[in-house]
Amino acid sequence: MNKSRLEAFSDGVFAIVLTIMVLELHAPAAATPEALLALAPAMLSYALSFLYVGIYWTNHHHLFQLADRVDLRVLWANLHLLFWLSLLPFATAWIAGHHRDMAPVALYGLILLMCSISFLVLKLCLRASESAHPEAARILGQGRKNSSSILLYAVAILLAQWAPLAASVIYAALAVLWLLPTRPGTTARH
Repeated sequence: MNKSRLEAFSDGVFAIVLTIMVLELHAPAAATPEALLALAPAMLSYALSFLYVGIYWTNHHHLFQLADRVDLRVLWANLHLLFWLSLLPFATAWIAGHHRDMAPVALYGLILLMCSISFLVLKLCLRASESAHPEAARILGQGRKNSSSILLYAVAILLAQWAPLAASVIYAALAVLWLLPTRPGTTARH
């Protein structure tokens, strides 16, 4: 199957996710610096989630640049990723209002964990569909950073029970990790 429809649909979902997240931000009730400062947790949550969506969109783009065609497995794996990404606005809104509470911080981490797992599954399905192109399949198979992230998300989710802010620091650190360049030749990074 041609990959252009999958890419167009995915780009639309990414755009909708970002739009829903920004609609959760509301102007302060008062025109004071204190009122604006009270929105800091919501703004930081939005910024982190925006960064994560941007990381996934960029890596999704790079991933599909390597592919010529997609099969049914790739379509479903892509939908699996988009499902988890579509839950990010909900978790972002919840953690913004309760950034020191275990349940919202753990749920945010669970969604990030599932996004990472589903991206890895997408890479593996795409690798299998590109088996006739050994170089593309080799590049698609690299996922050490992805595997490490899965482990760290799981640790952060467990940590959220006792130290929600520490778990949030891990989520932020992992986002920064994804901004660091990878070795040449490893186009799909997440």
